[in-house]
This record gives sequence, C-alpha cells and structure tokens, in this order.
Amino acid sequence: MNKAVFANLILASSILAGSGVSAETKTAIFAGGCFWCMEKDFEHVPGVYKAESGYTGGTTDNPTYKTYERGEHIEAIRIIYDSEKVTYSQLLHTFWRSVNPTDAGGQFCDRGYAYSTAIFALDDDQKALASQSKEMLIKNNPLPKPIVTPILDASKFWLAEKYHQDYYKKAALRYKFYRLSCGRDKTIKTLWGEQAHAGINY
Repeated sequence: MNKAVFANLILASSILAGSGVSAETKTAIFAGGCFWCMEKDFEHVPGVYKAESGYTGGTTDNPTYKTYERGEHIEAIRIIYDSEKVTYSQLLHTFWRSVNPTDAGGQFCDRGYAYSTAIFALDDDQKALASQSKEMLIKNNPLPKPIVTPILDASKFWLAEKYHQDYYKKAALRYKFYRLSCGRDKTIKTLWGEQAHAGINY
C-alpha cells in the first residue's frame, strides 16, 4: 500500500470515528470538473457519508485555490461511503453519468486541465472495476465521441479551503446561479438522456 493510499484511509477512519457509520466504510476519489458540483451530486447518493472538495494528481505540496494549477493538480472530491449500502461499481455508474467523459479540455464552462475528469484508483480492485466500467461504456457506445477520462493511481489528496467545503449549502444562491449558467445539467441531460445523474437522489 503506497503512502498516499494509507494517508487517505487513516484520514477517513479519523473522520468516521464515533460517527456510528458502518465499519465497511470506504473511500473513492473522482474528478469531474467543479468540485462544488461533484460534492453536491455525490452527497445525494444514498450510502455516501461525506464528499470533500480538494486537489490531487499534481506535483507540489500544499496546493491552494490560487496555486493548485501550477502544480498540475486538478479539482477532485474524496467520497467516504458505506460499502454495505452502495458499492464502488455503483459509484462509478453515477460518476460517468454526472460528467462529460468525452471532453478532454475541461468540463462545461470550466476549461483547462485543472477541470478535467479522472478516476483515481486507491487499490488494484478499484482500478480493475474502473477499467471494466470504462470498457463497458466503450463497448456499448452510448456516447457520440470517444471517452477520454483516464484511470490513474491515486496520489495525495489535499483538502481544499474550508469555504469550498459544502459550498452548495453555504452559498446556495450563488452556487445555483453558477451551475445553471455553466450549463452542467443541460449538457449532461443532452449527453446521457434518461441515464443522466443516475443514482443521485436530490
């Protein structure tokens, strides 16, 4: 087990200590553009205990919102979930259908590598399941363009600043305006049709 995976597991355990959540709680890390939007979506998936906004995949320590792009980090979320209530495969199913995995230039109105999509596998099992889910999408060919979302080994996940956490709750009106004007939901609905936002219970 590499140091990044171990650190993520230890932090997840400390967050859940005394919470009463199942001992089968696990962690997943996804990138899908704006972490505010990803956080809201996955905190509305039954079985998810918490989603946290942060930066990962880069080369520098202690990235901030002002500096994370310099270190080639991307916006991502760390999902802490009860595997007795929702599986990693189910989270993958929701992930694909809550992003545009055919866009290599960012997501929706947010452009650039910092807003690209990725699945960060914490172990071999996650990597295998992610690869299988991607292969199934490619085989079934439900999308008009090739899927470009990479499956990567997880590196250290850096929590974003406190004001980013649960931003959709703290600044609800600003968040709603941003999400609407960015065209996220409209694009996902056009791309995925009835499958859009599968697994998300608003």
